[in-house]
This record gives sequence, C-alpha cells and structure tokens, in this order.
Amino acid sequence: MPHSTSSLWESFNRGVPERGACLWASDSSIALSDLASGSALDSSLDAVRGRTVLVWASDQLAAGLALIEIDGLARRLVLCPPDLDPAHLPYVITTAEVDTIVTDWPTEMVRSFGVESIVRCERSIRSVLVERTPAHDTEWILFTSGTTGVPKMVVHTLSTLTGAIKRSGSLSGPVVWATFYDIRRYGGLQIFFRALLGGGSLVLSAPGEPPTAFLMRASRHVVTHITGTPSHWRRALMSSAARSASPAYVRLSGEIADQTVIDQLRATFPNANVAHAFASTEAGVAFEVTDGRAGFPTSFVGASVTGVDLKIENDTLRIRSSRTALRYLGNSTETLLDPEGFVDTGDVVEQRGERCYFIGRRGGIINVGGLKIHPEEVEAVINRHPDVRMSLVTARKNPITGAIVSADVVLTSDIERSLDSASVESTKSEILEACRGALPAHKVPATIRVVDSLQVSPSGKIGRRDA
Repeated sequence: MPHSTSSLWESFNRGVPERGACLWASDSSIALSDLASGSALDSSLDAVRGRTVLVWASDQLAAGLALIEIDGLARRLVLCPPDLDPAHLPYVITTAEVDTIVTDWPTEMVRSFGVESIVRCERSIRSVLVERTPAHDTEWILFTSGTTGVPKMVVHTLSTLTGAIKRSGSLSGPVVWATFYDIRRYGGLQIFFRALLGGGSLVLSAPGEPPTAFLMRASRHVVTHITGTPSHWRRALMSSAARSASPAYVRLSGEIADQTVIDQLRATFPNANVAHAFASTEAGVAFEVTDGRAGFPTSFVGASVTGVDLKIENDTLRIRSSRTALRYLGNSTETLLDPEGFVDTGDVVEQRGERCYFIGRRGGIINVGGLKIHPEEVEAVINRHPDVRMSLVTARKNPITGAIVSADVVLTSDIERSLDSASVESTKSEILEACRGALPAHKVPATIRVVDSLQVSPSGKIGRRDA
C-alpha cells in the first residue's frame, strides 16, 4: 500500500539536484546533488530505520548531511547542540530513549554512554546504493535555547519546523543563504531548511570564526540572504570589513532588535531588505517585520498573521499556531501550551500607540530596591549613542538596595582607537546624560565601564551574568 509520509529528503530532492546547490563549510563543501546516489553515513540506512537517533557530531557539515538522510526513516531524531555538556548525555539518552547514535566523535568515547548502535557520519559522501523511502513522520527533539544545567527538550515534527517556509517566490532561483547560527539550534535549523527547501545553497559558520571573517567568506560565495542575532551583527559591524558582503536580504532574530542596530544595518547594506523576526524553539516562527522599525504593529495582536494567533497576557507575548512545538519531553511538570493552545514566550511586551515593543525577558529583571528594570531597555538607550557599538547591562550587588545597575560598553572601533582617558570619561558622561534624559532615575546605570568586547553565547546571544 503506498505511504503518505513525506521527508526532508523528498522535499529537498524535488528541486536541488539540478540546481547545483551546495553546503559550504570554512574549509570544504558538498554538492547536495551527490546525495542522490550516495550517503554521508558509513553503514546502511537500515541502521536508523525505526530507531531513536541522537545526532551528536563535532562537525556542523556532517551533522547537516545526517539530518537530510535520517528524517523520515528514524522514529525520533534528537538533535544535539554543539555546546551541550557531555555530562548531560546520559540524561538525554535515557529521557529520549535513544538506541542509536550518529556521530563523528571517536567510537570508544561514544560507547562509554552505553548505546551499542553507533553510525559514523562524515563531511563527505560515498557512492552507494541507498533506499530512502520514508516510513515515519519523524519526531524532531530540539533543545531550548539558553539551556543551562539539565537540558530542556521539546518535540517538533518536520511540519511544525517548516510551517513558516515558502517553497517558491522569494526563495526560488539562485539564492545563497548564510547564517551566523549553528544549524543544530532552532534559529540555524530554520535557515538550513529555507536553503534546502528553496533550492538554495548555504554558507555555514565555523566555531570561533570572527563575524567579519565569516562575512568576508560569505561575500566570496556571493551570498544573497544572511541571518544572525543582533549581537552577531553588532560584533560584525565593528569592522568596515562588514561591507564586503552585498546581500539582498538581512535578517535579525533571537534577541530584541532595537532601532539602532536596524538603522546601522540599513546604512551598511543600503540595497538590502532588512527584517527582524520573532521565533523561539517552543513557539516556532511567529512573524517577520519588514518596515524598518523596531517592535511590531499592534494589528498583529488578536488577529491571525499568516496562521499565527498572538495575544498579550500578563504583559508577555503568547503565540498559537501550527508551528509551535507539540510538548516538552521528559518528566518536566511544566506545560508547554495553556488551555487555549498558546505558548507563553516569557517575552515582555509594551504597547505604545500603534506599536508593540519588546522590553525584555520576564526572568531577566533587575530588582533595585523593589523597583524592576529590564536590562534590554537600558541597553537600547545606551546603544543610541553614536560612539557605542554594543552594551551589556547587569545587576551588581549593593548592600543597601540589593542591586545597582551597571553597564559595560564597547565603543566603535574607530572611536576607541582615538580616545584618550579624558575622552573616554567624556563619552561615558554623554551616555549617562542620555540615560537620565530617557529613563527613570532607578534605571540609570550607577557605573559605566568601557570594555574591549562582550561575551556572546554559542547561540549568538549576549551573555547575561549578574556580578
């Protein structure tokens, strides 16, 4: 009896082979058409059929090839992010009921986790007869962004993961994508799918690769579409080398996109459509804003935006759509969906006139003497200063108020090279005056420190740690 199950392989194979699409890593590339008559796995695909497969690889390119091959064959696919602490693997293996590991790590190291079935994945394709008839609507298990300690995992399907992706129109033709994200996180996986299902190629970032170096490499591949977090872009824009690329489309997501970074990108890439999007691992892709303004129109709320329902409840954005994850995996007592089927994103939203603005995360509030502060709203003011490239606002302990607001600031590279100590103090004073003019007194930083750089997490978000 003919099956009705579809797979990533079938979806991408409809258009890619004849178009010469590639995956480009920093030191090698793969023509995806080669998968039509070969495999990146070292054994028969029978080794993953009907199994629960953990894809745990050191190499992003090898992991990407494995994903294309496994979806539709495995019962469940667990996509391990590159920064997962191996100490948490036993919990992941037990919770997800993993019985097969696809990996490029040394076999003996992998066997120590007690899973006997191990399949090697490579960043090359060997010519071999393969049968990829899908038999399962594979469950995709992803790790939530910002996971610390014991990982939190959510269940998706290929349908929920690709619900926001158009198969034609702007994604058809000679499109070359690039992303600062790693494709083993939700944001990067979305771009991986967009490239594959739109018949395009994809330039992958490398671990530890400076943002400007990645942009220069993307330029050599004539990238047309490129995505990253605001923190990725702020770091990239610190160098004039950012102008080496000439994309037609630039997108921000993963953090609040304030007006300053949007304007900087529009100035750097004057021929590009600069957009910012809201998405999360749990809620899926909610919407994209393309009007060049921070925030989003209030008309998005209470109405279906391309099949997505939005509401603001208790000051946080809630999302309901066919793109949301199905459930959490494991023994967590936390419920993903509320009784009406909405996901509470935890992102605080404030309405001002006909616009809604993201203020910060519900769990990231600084408490100063009982007064609450979202660090992102202070950063947005600091970042408006023409000599500031990026900033990080944190809480510092204080014996009287419990905490005070402190800001670390990275200056634009040209300004930083020319500043003496007196000029630095003058710039700090200007920043403080701007904060006093735009913020209530308790939100104004008590201290400002000029630093050379700010830590960015593996997911591309600025590192937030209270001192």
